[in-house]
Amino acid sequence: MTYDEHLPRGHASLEVLRAEAADELATIVQERLLSGEDPWDFMDELPTVDELVVYLLRADNIASNGGRRPSAARNYRVLRQIALDHPDLTPSVWRLIGDKDAPDWAPGPGRNGSIARPGAPDTADTPDRRAG
Repeated sequence: MTYDEHLPRGHASLEVLRAEAADELATIVQERLLSGEDPWDFMDELPTVDELVVYLLRADNIASNGGRRPSAARNYRVLRQIALDHPDLTPSVWRLIGDKDAPDWAPGPGRNGSIARPGAPDTADTPDRRAG
């Protein structure tokens, strides 16, 4: 598929996006199995279906921006917009941003991370979070 033939996924339903991602993952698994790899060696390396959906939506955004890689700030905005457009993908978005501790309901990254939630207190130095 050439760049001109690329169809953006942004207007597809989440169910369609997940089905496409599941097909992609199944193809990856099949190719790796056919090449003789042990599934115990690579299954943990693969993204989840929702993570792959986020990657695909992000790739569409990059393609629509002339293929230029986004800056860290723009990447954050793109991922945040994906979470706003598809609320069920929010936990996957925040995992990809880097906040492994974010609960499923988290509106944004925080506690561990490089990107603080606007207006959220910094809990990293509270007594219950300090070592020893």
